[in-house]
Amino acid sequence: MWHLAALACGFVLDALLGDPYNMPHIIRLIGSLIATCERVLRRMVPATQAGERAAGVVLVLVVAGTSTATAAALLRAAYRANPWLGFAAETFVCYQMLAAKQLRIEALRVYDALRCEGVHAARKTVSMIVGRDTQDLDEAGVVRAAVETVAENASDGVVAPLLFMALAGGAGGVLYKAVNTMDSMVGYKNERYRYFGTAAARLDDLLNFIPARLTGVLMCLVAPLAGLDGKGAWRVFVRDRLKHASPNSAHPEAACAGALGVHLAGPASYFGVVHNKPTIGDDLRPIEPEDIVRACRLLFATSLAALALCVALRVCALVG
Repeated sequence: MWHLAALACGFVLDALLGDPYNMPHIIRLIGSLIATCERVLRRMVPATQAGERAAGVVLVLVVAGTSTATAAALLRAAYRANPWLGFAAETFVCYQMLAAKQLRIEALRVYDALRCEGVHAARKTVSMIVGRDTQDLDEAGVVRAAVETVAENASDGVVAPLLFMALAGGAGGVLYKAVNTMDSMVGYKNERYRYFGTAAARLDDLLNFIPARLTGVLMCLVAPLAGLDGKGAWRVFVRDRLKHASPNSAHPEAACAGALGVHLAGPASYFGVVHNKPTIGDDLRPIEPEDIVRACRLLFATSLAALALCVALRVCALVG
């Protein structure tokens, strides 16, 4: 019950506080570990395909193993010292593994920039939360990038960590976020990371296999509660959820596109190279800045549904 209470309280803290920039953060520590390991490994292995693939495997083992083992040991020690200390520590860990509030804040900054400062400022703002090139995006492209990020990160930043923490406590959340952070830092198919980041990208795909699909289903279920098109969400989710090079990204994006009645994805530029990705959803109307607000509303409803499901899973495990 301590773990269940910590999960619920961590969710509430995230909803209230987000991620203040001046607060020490576990994810930033993991990011520093990844960067350090990358520098060391690149000096140690030959710059060949086989060497970089092997170094990428070592990176995954060291970062995921160190992060998870450290979190598990510290939480175990805290609970042994005092149950309330353990509860407080695990609540803090659970809070820092979630990103619903901060995702909403960053997305609405793009919305505010579009409304108050224009597309030029919005391009700079959206570049902070997406991996694609943004310097040539028009207003629709900026909105589409922000909405896609909200949809995809509903899985990566909320549903997946909730699920892992429901199954394995705070340390489970750290394991997931360590792998997810590695993918976001080295999992690119460019010249630098094509082979070095393979292990991180594939493990991230594996860990997100169930959460991504669960996120899509939850979005479809809660879309009417968010004032959006539930039937459209189901239709597009079933039809378009596999229309992506990634095995996972299109599931929440398809549900979100259907709920909004717009099309997402399509051609996008990464590191100066245009990728002709298929579109997701139906072009029932032009996408507009208000769709960012609607996507955030869908994110909030999906987050609550995911919390309820994870609490139910944890209770069932306790009863069983």
